[in-house]
Amino acid sequence: MTDARSSYDDSAAAPGAEVQAPETMAVKEPGRPRARRLGFAILAIVVVVALIVWAVMHFLLAKPQEETDDAYVAGDVVAVTARDAGQVIGIHADNTQTVKAGQPLLDLDPAMADVNLASAAAELARAVRATRADFSKVSESGASVVQARAQLSAAQSDYARRQGAAAQGAVSGEELAHAADAVKVARANLNLALSQQAQSRSAVQGTDVDTNPAVLAAIAAYRRAAITRSHMHIVAPIDGVVAQRTVQIGQQVAAGTPLMAVVPLSRVWIDANFRETQLKDLRIGQPATVTADMYGDGIVYHGKVIGLGAGSGNAFALLPPQNASGNWIKIVQRVPVRIALDPRELQRNPLRVGLSVNATVDTASLTGARLGQAASAAYSGTPTDARDPAVEARIRQIIAANR
Repeated sequence: MTDARSSYDDSAAAPGAEVQAPETMAVKEPGRPRARRLGFAILAIVVVVALIVWAVMHFLLAKPQEETDDAYVAGDVVAVTARDAGQVIGIHADNTQTVKAGQPLLDLDPAMADVNLASAAAELARAVRATRADFSKVSESGASVVQARAQLSAAQSDYARRQGAAAQGAVSGEELAHAADAVKVARANLNLALSQQAQSRSAVQGTDVDTNPAVLAAIAAYRRAAITRSHMHIVAPIDGVVAQRTVQIGQQVAAGTPLMAVVPLSRVWIDANFRETQLKDLRIGQPATVTADMYGDGIVYHGKVIGLGAGSGNAFALLPPQNASGNWIKIVQRVPVRIALDPRELQRNPLRVGLSVNATVDTASLTGARLGQAASAAYSGTPTDARDPAVEARIRQIIAANR
C-alpha cells in the first residue's frame, strides 16, 4: 500500500513544473506560411496576366462588333379574311400545315352567289334585247320620216292646185283654207317624225350591241356577280404555314372576318433591339451572325443589316412616356435593327416567328448608309381576275344568244 501511494505521488506533476508533450503531438513547421503567401502571389499574377490578355484580345485584337441578346425572329403574318359574307362549308387547311399560293383554304356556301349570277345573266340578256329594240326604233323612225315627208308634199301640191282654182273662182275660200290646214298638219307630223328619229338615234348612235351603254352596264353587273361567286372559294395568297385558324364548319362569317393566317417562314428576318449607345457604328449592309436559342450555338445564321428603325420602342408605344412632366429618370432606349438572313440557311434550319436569338453585327466597315434602302414591293399578290376567260366566254355566249 505504501509503495503504491508513493509511486502515485511521484508521478503527479508539481504545480509549476513543465509537462513534457507527448510524441504524437504535431510539430509546428515554420516554412508553411511562406509557401502559402507564395501560392497566393502566383495566383494573383496569373489572374492579372489573364486580365491583361483578355483586355488585349478584347480591345486591341478583336474586330469591332456590336451584339445583343434582345433579338427575336419576325415575319409577315398574312391574314386570310372573308371578302364576302357566307357560311363555311369546307376547310382544306389547318394550323401547322404548309400550303402553296393558290391552294384551297376554305369554301363558303355559294347558293346566294349562284342566284345573283343567274340574275345578272338574265339582266344581260334583257339589255341585249332592249338594245336590239332600240336599233329597230331607228329604222322605224326613218320610215315615219319618209311617210311624213310624202304627206307634206301631197298636201302642198293639193294646196297649190286649189290656190289656182280659187283664183278662177272654181274653189271656195273655205276649201282653200282646209287645204292650207292640211299643209300645216303634214309639216307638224314631219317635225314630230324627225324628233322621234333623233331621239331613237341618240340611244344607239356611235355604238353597236356589244358597246351599247346598257349592255356594258349589264356586262359589268355580271362580272361583279362572277367575282362575288369566286370569293366563295378562298385560296392561299402566299406560300407558308397556316396559323391562327379560328373559323369552324357551319360558321356564318361576314365580309372582313379574319379566318386564318399564313406565315411565310422562308422570308423571316431578325429584329435586334440594340441600345442607343451601340448605334454609332451600325451601317446598312454590315454582315451579321445570328444564333437561335432553339438550335443553340452549333447552328449559325449569316445575314446583313438592311435597315434601322425610325424610332425607339417607346416612341411608338400605345402610351408613350411624358418625360416633360413629373420626376424624370434617364433610361437607355433601344432601336430595332432589321437583319435579313440567308434563305438557304433558313430552308435547312427553319425558324419560327417570335423565337429568341443572339445577334452580332460586324461594324468594321463604315461605308454603308445610315438610312434604309428605297422602298420596293416586298410581295406581288395575285389580284382578283375581273377578266376571267370563263366569265368572258359566258358573256359572249349570252350576247350571241340574244343578239
